[in-house]
Formats: sequence, structure tokens, C-alpha cells
Amino acid sequence: MPMTVKGTYFQNNPQKPLVYGDVEIINPPRQRLRGEPVKEGILCEPVMVGFCGTDFAFLNMAEHEQMGPKFPEGQNRLINGHEGIVWVPSENRFAIVLIRGGDSYDPTRYTEDETYFEYGCDKADGLFADKQYFNPDMLLRIPDGFVHDGKLDLEFAKKMVFPDPFACMLFQLERMEDLGSAHLFRVLMKKYKCSEQEARERAKDEVFDRTVIFGLGTTGMFIGDLIKQNHPGAKVLFVARSSADSPKVRFSLQQANAEYLQNNFANEEELAAAIIKKLGGRATTFIGVSGNAVESRIAFEHKVLGCNGIYNSFSLGPKVTFDTMPFGFENHLILGSINFRQDHMEKAIELLAKSRYNEIVELIDREEFAADPIGAYRNKIYSKQAPMKTAVIWNKEYIEV
Repeated sequence: MPMTVKGTYFQNNPQKPLVYGDVEIINPPRQRLRGEPVKEGILCEPVMVGFCGTDFAFLNMAEHEQMGPKFPEGQNRLINGHEGIVWVPSENRFAIVLIRGGDSYDPTRYTEDETYFEYGCDKADGLFADKQYFNPDMLLRIPDGFVHDGKLDLEFAKKMVFPDPFACMLFQLERMEDLGSAHLFRVLMKKYKCSEQEARERAKDEVFDRTVIFGLGTTGMFIGDLIKQNHPGAKVLFVARSSADSPKVRFSLQQANAEYLQNNFANEEELAAAIIKKLGGRATTFIGVSGNAVESRIAFEHKVLGCNGIYNSFSLGPKVTFDTMPFGFENHLILGSINFRQDHMEKAIELLAKSRYNEIVELIDREEFAADPIGAYRNKIYSKQAPMKTAVIWNKEYIEV
């Protein structure tokens, strides 16, 4: 039977694109992967939910009446929210929701005859509701030691708004290692006079020798951290507009053991020259996460990306442009891919549990958010003065403060 709960949802409406109030939740059968059984969801209670840049993009899309393709089948709204932790009453445990599933062998690489869905993002309702249905195979376990008398430790719960983006960065690391190794190993076989296997392993390290991360949000910080954890010899340079003494920059540099260059130059030529000087040469890898088209211009037009370098386009929106003549002769490799597998998500949960990332999460009171969700989005959660991450305790009953 349909159930009505309190929650937020997007609708195609220029005046009320985001609404908090009564919303009916549905329970269509879904499958995690192709070949697995289609199952009805089991009822869960969201506990802590994080706000993602995707949510803000949806606000703008709903205002311009462009959300239709994102709605669940037969619905005229989408309950958003895809980062957080839930209570599973029927199993007496907490869980992290694996967001992406569908009729595909690997939802990160679905093909033309396959389908996918994403809870809170695409064709499936998400976590910003008092109760919600999720496929039981997509409720991932949390590590032991963070639940006391049936309640979650608050600081641990803050970390658990990050498994989605952190898993995505684990996927990015894997992609850059795989493609970078294949891209460079033949050169390194000659350089080091070694076997193919040894050259491929060396290439996984050398591709990150001089890495530029252009933009410094949570995704940029996460990928910098992961590169340094797995390739300690890498030189990682963050480039962003924030002041070098801002809390965000200081925290990111500590986490990733990286260097920083503030983008306060008069023009792109000066910025590019400063990046190359700071790196000690042209970049071996350039990762664009700023959401601005200047990324590709700095990398290609201003030649920050060196010969045989790889360009990872992670921003959604800007166009990547390059001149085919130097592009071909300098042997650049461009990649772009978003998402993650379940094993990435499980690894992310494990790594985050041991991390300090709770320190960058600030909370907004649910009552404040519910009173004016559009105002909260525009004036607090996504304002220029916003913290790196905002989350809301959706159900205080399950949090040990």
C-alpha cells in the first residue's frame, strides 16, 4: 500500500521547484545487477543525509522544468538525496545505500541495451524522506564499533555522507591507473629495459609524477588524498581561487600532503606559467574538477599538460576543447567517466571510518531546512560562504550526540 511521509522533492515548477511536505513513497521492484532477481524494496528510515552539488543542479533544472527524465516512472516528482546513512528496522541495523543499480552487468559501464537507476538522482526516489524503500541487496553494512545502545556516533555519521563521492574517486584512481599504465608502459619498457609487467607497474606511479587538480571541492580533495595514499612519490598541486590560509585549503593540503597555487592571476597565460613553475615541469596528469571551461584551456591551449600526459575531465558542464595538431603529436590521453562499483563503495566506507573528514561537515537543523528548503539551498548550503559539506540529521532518534 502507498505510504505518505514528510520529505523534500523536486517538481517542474518555476515558483516551487523544491517542496518540503507530504509525499507518497512508492515501492517498484528493482534489481541490483543484470541476472539477479528483481526485488521489492524494504522500508528504511534515513538518519543522516548530505547535500550534494547534484541537488543544487536539480533545483535549477526543476525551476526551468527540465526534471522530467529524472522522475520515477509514473511520477511527477523526485525525492532527492543520495548521500547518507539509514536505519533498517527489519534487520535491526544501520546501512549505507548503494545508489546505482539496474538491468546491467556493471552500472558504471551500462550499454545501449541496458538500463540503470540511481536512488535520489535518476528514476528512483532517495533519502530526503522520513521513510523510503530500498533494494535489500543495496544496503551496505557499516563497520563495527560505531553504534552504542542502538544509536550512531555523530562524528562517524558525518563521515558517512561521503561514501558516494569517495567511491567515485576510487573509481577515478582505478581508471587513471589502468589507462595511464596502458598509455605509457611501452615507453617505459625501453627506458628501463624491463619486462612489460614491470613497466606497467612503473607507469601506474609515473603517470602521477606531476599532477594538477584544477578546482578544490570535496571531489578534488578526495582524489588528491587517494593519489598520495597510493602513490607517495607523486607531486600533487591543487589550483583554486580560495585563499591559501582558508580552512578548506589548509585541511586539503594536510590530507593530501599536497601543494597549493591560488588562482588570482591577471590572465590565463600567467596562471599556466605559474602552474608549470610550481610543478617543476609540465603536468603528467591534469584533473579538471572546477566546473569551468578554463580547465581545458589551461591544459591544452596554454600547454600545462605535458607530452604523453593524461587529462581526466570530471567536471560536468564545460566543454573540453583542443587543437588536433599538438594533441596528436603530444600523444595526450583524454578520459571522462563518472560512477563506481559496489566494491568501491565498500572500500570507501572502510577508509572514511578511519578518516578525519567529519571535520569538514557542518549541520543544518532539519526544522530550519524544512521551513524554507529553497532559501536554505541558495543562501546557506550552496552559498559562497558555505562549508565544504553540509548535512542534516534527519532522524535524531538514531544519533548519539
